Order: sequence, then C-alpha cells, then structure tokens
Amino acid sequence: MPSLSEALGRIQPSATLAMSGRVTELRAQGIDIIGLSAGEPDFDTPDFVKEAAIKAIRDGDTKYTVVDGTAALKEAVIKKFKRDNDLEYTAAQVTVNSGGKHTLFNALVATIDAGDEVIIPAPYWVSYPDIVAFAGGTPVIVEGGADQGYKITPAQLDAAITPKTKWVMLNSPSNPSGAAYSADELKALGEILLKHEHVLVMTDDMYEHIWYADTPFATIAQVCPELYDRTLTVNGCSKAYSMTGWRIGYAGGPEWIIKGMRKLQSQSTSNPCSISQAAAVAALNGPQDFLKDRNKAFAKRRDLVVAMLNDAPGLSCPTPDGAFYVYPDCSELMGKTTPKGDVIESDEQLIGYFLDEAKVAAVHGGAFGLSPAFRVSYATSEDVLIEACTRIQKACADLFTT
Repeated sequence: MPSLSEALGRIQPSATLAMSGRVTELRAQGIDIIGLSAGEPDFDTPDFVKEAAIKAIRDGDTKYTVVDGTAALKEAVIKKFKRDNDLEYTAAQVTVNSGGKHTLFNALVATIDAGDEVIIPAPYWVSYPDIVAFAGGTPVIVEGGADQGYKITPAQLDAAITPKTKWVMLNSPSNPSGAAYSADELKALGEILLKHEHVLVMTDDMYEHIWYADTPFATIAQVCPELYDRTLTVNGCSKAYSMTGWRIGYAGGPEWIIKGMRKLQSQSTSNPCSISQAAAVAALNGPQDFLKDRNKAFAKRRDLVVAMLNDAPGLSCPTPDGAFYVYPDCSELMGKTTPKGDVIESDEQLIGYFLDEAKVAAVHGGAFGLSPAFRVSYATSEDVLIEACTRIQKACADLFTT
C-alpha cells in the first residue's frame, strides 16, 4: 500500500494556521467569530512599498532572479543589518527566501543530520520543533515559564547542551509570548555558548521593530561578537512592514551555511517572487518613521488587552516587551466545569470553550510547548479587542459559577 514519507509523519499541521482556517469556516456559516489567532499586523503594507511593486511589474521585472535574492535586495539587507544591528555582512553571507519560515527551514534542513539536537526554548513558535523533526534532528525543549518572564536562564541553557547539540534557537521578541531578552540577558546566554564551540546559534528577530522596552533591541551577534562566526541572524519583511503575504525572509550568517541554504533552495523553490523582492528593497531602504507610529498603536492595544485579561477570573497575563501577542497563564481554570457540564482539563479544551461559548478564537498553549496558557494576538482594532476581552471575561466568570 503506498504511503506518505516517514519524514512527513514526524510533523503536525500548523496549529495557528488550523485555527485561522477554522475561523474562516465559522464566519462563512454566518457565525460572529472574533479572530485573535492570526499572527499578522492589521495595518496595510505602506504605499511606497506597493508603488515599488507596481513599478517592478510595469518595468518587466517578472523573470527569474538569482536563486537567493537579487543584488539590489541583498545590498538592502546588508545596509539594514549595519544600520539597525551594527552587523557587517557581504553578499555571500546573505540569503533571501520566501518568508521567514522558509529561511528557518532552509537553514535547519541544510545543516541537521539524524541524531543532532536543537535546543528550543518554550514557549516557542509552532514550526520550530516540527522543522527540526522533519530534518531528522531531535528538538530539546527548555521551558521558560511565566515566573521567568517566559525566558530561559543561562543555567538552563548550559544544562541542555550536549555533544550532540547542533543549534540553539532564540526568538526575541517572542512568538507567542512577546517576551524579549535584554542585551545583558543575551550576553549572559552568550557566555555559556562561548564555552561550547560546536554549537550554532540561530536567532529569529522577525519582531525586532515591534518593541516596547525602555532599552534598545539587541541581537546576540551584536552583543556577543565572538559568536559572529556561528550565528545565523534571521529576519524578514512580514511583521514590521505588514508584508506577510509578500513572503520575504532573509538572513545573514556564516558563508558556508548560506551556501548550503542556496544549494537547497536551488532544488526547491528557486528564487523568491521577483516583484516581492523589488517591494522589499523599497521597504528596507525607504522611510522607517512609520514604525514608531505603529508601535504606539500596538503598545496601547497591548496595555488594553493585558489589563482586561488580568481582570478575567482565573487568568494571569504578563506584560510583554515586544511583538503583538500576549500569553496569559490559565492554570486556575484547569478543572473548572463549563455551564454545559464539561470539565476543562487542558488549555486546548479551554480554547475550544472560548470558541464555542464566547465566539473568540485564540491558540492553545500546548501548540507552543508550554501549558496551561494560550496566545492572543492584539493586531486588530481597539473596539474589536474590547469586545473580545469582554467575551473572554464572561466566559471565565461562568466557569466559577457552575
């Protein structure tokens, strides 16, 4: 009997995309669902970026490009890394891919062999362990709970490293928690990594420009230059420039890794969309002042959601330093009984209860490797957020009255 590959059997469908699909289905049935599960900004792509794409189409820039990015886009990425992160790369050290997920996939599949271990702090973005497993590696999950600000400690990192460790993955600000490592915290992790010369470092900085902390954003190769030769710094245009559908991710790092990623991409997707690349050049080289205005809006929404969720019985919601997510702990709701008589035994059941009774969609913490909790995206209007949080408050209160 024909079957799918063993590699495919090692992974699960994306939980975040599954919930987004469920929201679409319910809305098509006429059900008033508030979706707080999607990880994309509600702001539109800036007009100057759109115009660059339109010009590319009119100019006939619709052909194949170099496999991992045009010279113009690589130059824009090089300038961005220098401007924002004080990191210097050559074109041979830069790759451009069809979204940040593609960048991560290329890097891990190009470098992991069976038996290799990859340290992943939890809560983590849903795709990290699945990509590692697909590549034949072993995800090693290190939990950073709410009591640690959803961040791991240097001692935890040191204890997790073994001779089989190939990569350590960092994501700051984090999807799903919004937690962010300060420069000092990154230096402390870097001191551990300096002792283990066989370990590579992958830092996912996709939410770099959605930042609220008083201290500036920092990335590990910037604060620990001794790690430069074994750090892959990953970023993209999706979140900062509201270009999720344009699918442009990129990275800077050791030339041997970039070469391997290019080889893999040459036999898979080939080049990213030529029109999207032209738009990305405009995004990275163009005015950046709009980012501050959007951050102010996001920060206001964050404060609103944190306050309202902390007013919901049984929820404890930390205040994140970046991204556009909150990750409330829902431990006190475990074991509660719904008005229909069902016992809430997991955060996945709780999210199902919210969807059915409150008509609010979020994503359960189990998908991100740390339970019981759930992720809420506040990348939508204040009016919608107020209504959604009011519904969640009532749903939580109902669990204490049955």
